[in-house]
Amino acid sequence: MGVRHDNPFGPGLFRFLRAIARNNDKAWFDRHRDQYEDEVREPALVFIRMMAADLEKISPHLTARDRKVGGSLMRIHRDVRFSRDKRPFKTNVGIQFRHEAGKDVHAPGLYVHLEPKRCFLGCGMWRPASDALKAVRRSIVEEPKSWKRAIGGKRFVEHWELGGESLTRPPRGFAADHPLIEDLKRKDFIAFTEFADQEVLASAFPRSAAERFRAAKPFLRWQADALGLLF
Repeated sequence: MGVRHDNPFGPGLFRFLRAIARNNDKAWFDRHRDQYEDEVREPALVFIRMMAADLEKISPHLTARDRKVGGSLMRIHRDVRFSRDKRPFKTNVGIQFRHEAGKDVHAPGLYVHLEPKRCFLGCGMWRPASDALKAVRRSIVEEPKSWKRAIGGKRFVEHWELGGESLTRPPRGFAADHPLIEDLKRKDFIAFTEFADQEVLASAFPRSAAERFRAAKPFLRWQADALGLLF
């Protein structure tokens, strides 16, 4: 496989992902399972292990689990039960570093998405449930300066951009003329930072990812505080 000591991902990562996008069926995957293990899954598990110490410094409540099943690495198999798209395999690598409370409630976390020409990191909460969403919005109203610090810090702004979907109208119970109404209308409290494919394969990628995760710490801490979670 030729894994480098500084970055476990090599060119085979994107070769495999492009190939499975063209050959998305079980028979092809079964014939190329060794390639998947060598070029995709094992490097991803190495990457997860490499991130563990940095995540511990960000928060001891973030998890980095290098298990093949049920850990931080998301399954390559798609859940097609309720989808019209019956292709059995994902064409990206997904890694989630979840808050330890994430298995029971909505909680802020970190995400890695690797796909040809679409590589990015994510932080925060995607589509939180009603109770969590109300708690976050209430915290914005009650502590607006704290919210502004969380999203306005120099390092956060340098590396991250807020994203996700928003309501077209103000949420119930919030005034349309509130000075932070655009933030209160958010349905997702997430931010993204992008990488070019060649950056993912560069020796500095694990260090760059860790640096950007560290820059997200105030944003994650603010969300955890809003939800009453340890961070």
